[in-house]
Amino acid sequence: MELWSRRQALALGAGALVLAGCASSGSSSTGPSASAALVGPTDPAVERRDALRRRSGAATVAATVHAAQRTVNIGGREVSTWAFGDRPGNGGIRANVGDVIEATFDNGLPSANTLHWHGIALRNDMDGVHGLTQAGVETGGRFTYRFTVPDAGTFWFHPHMGLELDKGLYAPLIVEDPNDPVGFDVDVTLMLDDWLDGYGRTQEQVLAGLQSGGGHSSHMGGTTGMGGMGGMGGSTASGGMGSMMTALTGDVTYPLHVINGRAPSERDTVQAKVGQRIRMRLINAGSDTAYRVAVGGHRLTVTHADGFAVVPVEVDSLVLAMGERYDVIVTAQSGAFPIVAVPEGKADPAGEAVLRTVEGAAAPMVGSRPSELSSRLLTYADLVATDAVRLPTAKADRTQQISLTANASGYTHGINGKSFPDAAPIIVREGERLRLRIANDTMMFHPIHLHGHTFQMIGNGSARKDTVIVLPMSVVEIDVAADNPGQWMLHCHNTYHFETGMATVVSYRT
Repeated sequence: MELWSRRQALALGAGALVLAGCASSGSSSTGPSASAALVGPTDPAVERRDALRRRSGAATVAATVHAAQRTVNIGGREVSTWAFGDRPGNGGIRANVGDVIEATFDNGLPSANTLHWHGIALRNDMDGVHGLTQAGVETGGRFTYRFTVPDAGTFWFHPHMGLELDKGLYAPLIVEDPNDPVGFDVDVTLMLDDWLDGYGRTQEQVLAGLQSGGGHSSHMGGTTGMGGMGGMGGSTASGGMGSMMTALTGDVTYPLHVINGRAPSERDTVQAKVGQRIRMRLINAGSDTAYRVAVGGHRLTVTHADGFAVVPVEVDSLVLAMGERYDVIVTAQSGAFPIVAVPEGKADPAGEAVLRTVEGAAAPMVGSRPSELSSRLLTYADLVATDAVRLPTAKADRTQQISLTANASGYTHGINGKSFPDAAPIIVREGERLRLRIANDTMMFHPIHLHGHTFQMIGNGSARKDTVIVLPMSVVEIDVAADNPGQWMLHCHNTYHFETGMATVVSYRT
């Protein structure tokens, strides 16, 4: 937690000064000056933009999110963890598009905390980044988040500090559209997670081991030092998912993987009738694990990526990295079938659930590996944004490249060779269209997440997303419409990479 404390001290006490003192780097054309005035969370521009989201007569969805230490039975073992509900993944919120969320965060944890609303293009002062958009809510304290949800989709919320996401602090935020053209009979959410609590090492021990051992040397060994662009070798690979599976190994071995907070020995069951269309909302809430997901005996029709509609595409399996979400439609067959989330590139046991349509049908064996896992796999190139959600056609005002960097010595990560908060911000002006080239100069994959915005994939499908896998030694290009003023994190959603510095700020200036 020492590094995070350093970040907090720098960002919370003098965040504007820290950001204003950083210079933009890697631009191919001139953007706003680093000396321009900072558009902070309380700037009038934030309220002006938020007023455009509001809808007359919108309903208010009130909720209390109580974070506390819990004792939960997971896999037949009583474990002590932190959660928002009575078990990890519970305590979620459901609303309609255009509603106002009024969520009171009640902090019953032994340390200060905040809530981040992952994937929501909300007002900047409600984004829940400790030290950047708000102060931490102290132990025993309360803070009410109030914001309009402008888009329907599958989202979630979680803390945004330290190693706490690698506990049970996560829950879904499902935003429905009464006019959704996707028809379904059953709606279920499956949250996937890699699990430590009560099964051996603590999160702090894991990080200490990575720092003392330099991570997984077979993956870290080829990385460049923190100082350079290095090692791209002219590669312009676009980060597709066709042959990337050996590149998706994480740093941490987990004793258990859970779906909706349940181990394979206590699997959740999705109940449906034969022939019904099941909408499965898949959320990867893990910290270090990409999952390959399949449903035995069924095909998956992918309808949404990170909450936004895509032209439906039928596959047998898909991979989602930490922070990513997919909505899929499954037409239920007769019987009982395994739902499996296999940790990609790891020998860890899979997370499992069951789809059942016939009472009394024999449950699939624990450890089942349906053939769909090795059949038609979704790629980013398959994901084509529908006309309704595609960003308006426009030429990018400028292109900027950033490099994801790492140093095996001490297990340090960064952007452009600097660890947060020393990484230079990406400076934008409201109304710009920025093409961001993300070059991964490391031998590890990084799921890069942008707060407060969605972006459009370029050259490798056209999905609207907020989190994208950047494979080792590859480049991903995304278009960002700078339409939400404030200060926004851009970071790796691997908890341990983020904690050791792979983050920067998309910083609006006037």
